[in-house]
Amino acid sequence: MSRTRLFGSLCGLVFLVNFARVVFAPLVGEFIDEFTIREGTAGLIVTLAWLGSASPRIPTGWALTRVSRVSVVLVSGVTLTVGALGVALAPDVTTLMIAAFLVGSASGVYFVAANPFVSELFPDRVGRVMGVHGMASQLAAVAAAPVVTVTLWYDWRYAFYGLALAAAATTVAFVLLARRTDLPAAGESDTEFLAGARSEWKLITAGVVLLGLTSFVWQGLFNFYELYMIDKGLAPATARNLLTVIFAAGVPAFLVSGDLADRLPHVPYILGIVTAFVASIVLAVYATGIVGIVAASLLVGFTIHMLFPAGDTYLLDSLPDATRASAYAVFSAGMMTTQAAGSWVVGEAIEAGVAYDTVFLALAGGLGGLVAVYALLNAIGRVPGGAAHP
Repeated sequence: MSRTRLFGSLCGLVFLVNFARVVFAPLVGEFIDEFTIREGTAGLIVTLAWLGSASPRIPTGWALTRVSRVSVVLVSGVTLTVGALGVALAPDVTTLMIAAFLVGSASGVYFVAANPFVSELFPDRVGRVMGVHGMASQLAAVAAAPVVTVTLWYDWRYAFYGLALAAAATTVAFVLLARRTDLPAAGESDTEFLAGARSEWKLITAGVVLLGLTSFVWQGLFNFYELYMIDKGLAPATARNLLTVIFAAGVPAFLVSGDLADRLPHVPYILGIVTAFVASIVLAVYATGIVGIVAASLLVGFTIHMLFPAGDTYLLDSLPDATRASAYAVFSAGMMTTQAAGSWVVGEAIEAGVAYDTVFLALAGGLGGLVAVYALLNAIGRVPGGAAHP
């Protein structure tokens, strides 16, 4: 069986695990109304989904030194199925929080196992395949707001019933294809989790700080983007669909960035992306009129989604076979934990009476300072990580 077909099933699974994370954002307003909660609690629900994504990453990295990538991906599919059913059936906000955490944990298990697996299936074109894999994930983000819009005609819970059914079917397909495919042996030497992570601590730390804090800002921005746009005077339906604009801009960004990540030096390329993202936030704050707001939203979506394949390629291309899964798991856990608090922090600030514009400009300013520090460190050769392949 061709590895390409197995890769196709992984693209189907990554679509579903990412849909499960991002679908909470356009439902924030529904949660506030149905469960009679405020912005801080609603933001905490979203944060729990992303903390769920962070929490199993280190245990998953350890598991990958003992069992196969395929077995761990199977666990992620089963977890997603159960978690989605939990959200659909949640009778109160406490149950919803627990189910959101479980849904998020499925994505954490998946990405720690699947991202190294994908890079090992196609070792000569890591950036390109990570870009395609990321594009499949991004298509789920594009679909989230329209799916919510349709299900709100009936009941938002139907989105999670459908997710559970699709997750079960796709997981079965993946397992059947994996049994018929000649799989790589690249990860077989990665058997010492702690030793592997310790040996790559400088690269892990550099990635967590830069990529984690940038994603922290992104989390706070996109999970409250709909409410922010309503605050700027847009109609609720228009504000919700701007999320689709942001995520749609990310589809070509993954492909473009994946190819560029194979060609450009990793750190300067990532710093350029983060700088453009900071500029896009400032434009979104000061944009007026529907045309200006849509243009700024497109730029936000395109720039931030260029970061993800670039960041994964930076780590996975720089790590040797003997430590790839272990070190990537620790990086992934640290990055996700850092970014997960973004929506909660923004929600608490808004609930405390701080204006949206002030919150987002402050976050953009902090991120700009971080870029300046990394640029200086890179200029003196203190940021680890190899260059892209020629």
